[in-house]
Amino acid sequence: MEVSHDYFLCDGCQNKNFTRIHSFSIRFYGVNFSDDLVYDKLTDELFQCTKCGKTFTKEQIEEVLAEFKKKRRS
Repeated sequence: MEVSHDYFLCDGCQNKNFTRIHSFSIRFYGVNFSDDLVYDKLTDELFQCTKCGKTFTKEQIEEVLAEFKKKRRS
């Protein structure tokens, strides 16, 4: 059985290595039943190319990987 790897590549420089970047925040908002503010803790995650510095979201990477699956199945 043949095994092959398809890598997500940076569309700027074709590099396959990325570092993870996290940013942390708190989002405040009001609700109808209270005068107090409610908050959510948020963590944003980006992936930065180790060669050119271009960043990608997890969703962008997942879309490309899904395309790889479609191509291999057909």
